[in-house]
Amino acid sequence: MNTYVISDIHGCYEEFMTMLDKIGFSGADRLILAGDYVDRGKDSFRVLRWLEQKPENVYAILGNHDEAFARSVELMEGLDQKMGLQSDPDSPQEGLALYESLRYYMKKKGLPGGYFDFYGTIYTLLKRKGATLQDLYRWMEMFGKMPLCYEQKVKERSCVVVHGGYAEHLEDIAGAGYSSLDEFYLQAREEAYLLGGKPHGMVVAGHTPTLIPGEFPYNEGWVFRYYNEEKDCVFYDIDCGCAYRRKDSWGRLACIRLEDERIFYV
Repeated sequence: MNTYVISDIHGCYEEFMTMLDKIGFSGADRLILAGDYVDRGKDSFRVLRWLEQKPENVYAILGNHDEAFARSVELMEGLDQKMGLQSDPDSPQEGLALYESLRYYMKKKGLPGGYFDFYGTIYTLLKRKGATLQDLYRWMEMFGKMPLCYEQKVKERSCVVVHGGYAEHLEDIAGAGYSSLDEFYLQAREEAYLLGGKPHGMVVAGHTPTLIPGEFPYNEGWVFRYYNEEKDCVFYDIDCGCAYRRKDSWGRLACIRLEDERIFYV
């Protein structure tokens, strides 16, 4: 059995399908997805539908974009209940009307609305893909059930797959500005490598694209590998910026096979 890890699909459904074909993924393998399924790419809808029907040998971890998506849907649901609108959950039109109502309500009350559907993904799902409130609520619930990390033994090392960064104790990341380990799992960038880690283990993450100059894991869009000698921990950043490829030729989808640390690209 082979274990593969892919992160930061970001709506790049076609590239994701091409990758599964390239690695010959089958029922005899295990696939771990390290979060950020929506936003930026052109087809979050098909990625969400695939996730709903994913095989049992696929394990999906939550990413920060997925959490933000769920929170935005939760705001819509909350307004519907607060105002007693009783929006039809099966009507794309009423879903879009609720969306616009929330935008108006936040503006009228002077509430900060920049974080609500920041990438316009929910609007696109409602307006162009015919998604309904029932779909949104179901996807919100799906994200709410996803774990924040996944751990398994690979050869002599214990391997942790997480979206942002991994640390075993909150005191390990003291001073980094994170109020909880959960926040570190979702949001950590440079601190993931400098403060986090699994002693005598391996951490595979995404979150920070390796094609952004100035970022710690910058590697011209290739997978970034880093070894922390003090902790004897191997780190991989496999977010190679696939969703950026329309404006940056370096962008690509990456996959790592844990058993031999072989890297695949699409």
